[in-house]
Amino acid sequence: MTFPVVGMVGGGQLARMTHEAGIPLGIKFKLLSDTPQDSAAQVVGDVVIGDYRDLDTLRDFARGCDVITFDHEQVPTEHLRALEADGIPVRPGPDALVHAQDKGVMRAKLDAIGVPCPRHRIVTDVADVAAFAAEGLPDGAGGDGFPVILKTVRGGYDGKGVWFVRSLEDAAEPFRAGVPVLAEEKVDFVRELAANVVRSPHGQAVAYPVVESQQVDGVCDTVIAPAPGIAEELALQAEELALRIAKELGVVGHLAVELFETRDGRILVNELAMRPHNSGHWTQDGAITSQFANHVRAVLDLPLGDPRPRAKWTVMANVLGGDYPDMYSAYLHCMARDPQLKIHMYGKDVKPGRKVGHVNTYGDDLDDVLDRARHAAGYLRGTITE
Repeated sequence: MTFPVVGMVGGGQLARMTHEAGIPLGIKFKLLSDTPQDSAAQVVGDVVIGDYRDLDTLRDFARGCDVITFDHEQVPTEHLRALEADGIPVRPGPDALVHAQDKGVMRAKLDAIGVPCPRHRIVTDVADVAAFAAEGLPDGAGGDGFPVILKTVRGGYDGKGVWFVRSLEDAAEPFRAGVPVLAEEKVDFVRELAANVVRSPHGQAVAYPVVESQQVDGVCDTVIAPAPGIAEELALQAEELALRIAKELGVVGHLAVELFETRDGRILVNELAMRPHNSGHWTQDGAITSQFANHVRAVLDLPLGDPRPRAKWTVMANVLGGDYPDMYSAYLHCMARDPQLKIHMYGKDVKPGRKVGHVNTYGDDLDDVLDRARHAAGYLRGTITE
């Protein structure tokens, strides 16, 4: 019996956990990684070390793969088109993936299909930022329209490439990178949500419960599934919106739609990610079929698994690196204190602020589940010592 080979470009923790999800199915993985020390390179058997920005390297890597998918969205779009021309299935394909690679392209497409977004446009210089800020002022209102959000259209993640601009004097920094800059209004939001969906080539799609995503310094800290107190109508609207975006953009695999819930009861699309996503890590232990397992199924065009939650509440808390590098010694306390705790570590060197793992907790009492997740993440990091 011959099992397919999934080629994963990128050796980070998303590749590591996607590989793990394919093991019970007997799916073979081949990895293109930057270094042998990368998170996934430590556990995948067939690893190629090379530069994903080099087309010849990509073509050599793709030989023997039945499908190519991604740990990140940084592979040049023209290289993906070349792979498709070579007859290699690329999922998601370049026509879809470009909307996660380029925020300007994403905003233009979402506008065209009627998806609600923050007010935005590409700006060319500091004076244009001032003009954009002023455009948001109500008629007769005073002030200058600041603050606004500036983003480089390509390459940003975890708060990088994003600036909260309070005044004209703060607006010069984003232009120094020499790439187009997207200006967006500062949305008055209650909280951030995420709608995670998975779509297969033949059009089957599933939606996970909408979650609340809590950020600290631009980095995801805690995810609560489902989002507490969300109106049923709003949750359904968010799921349907994510499914429509996946269909309209031709996404194959996992799509995360990051959302703002505004104070006047609307949802606005903030970002798109076309790969397994931090806001879906809770599904490893909290859903019948994880985001990683469903991504594998989708790129292979297998029937998708049930996305429903296993428990009333699941909380994911990221473990960030701190000044306490010996995290393994903390296992004794964490596991003894909470036998139901699920720890997922990425094999990364501990550096301050770096995502090195996450924990999942679940149960019927949200306060208890939150406390257990935050205590474990804090103890592993060293910020909690008892």
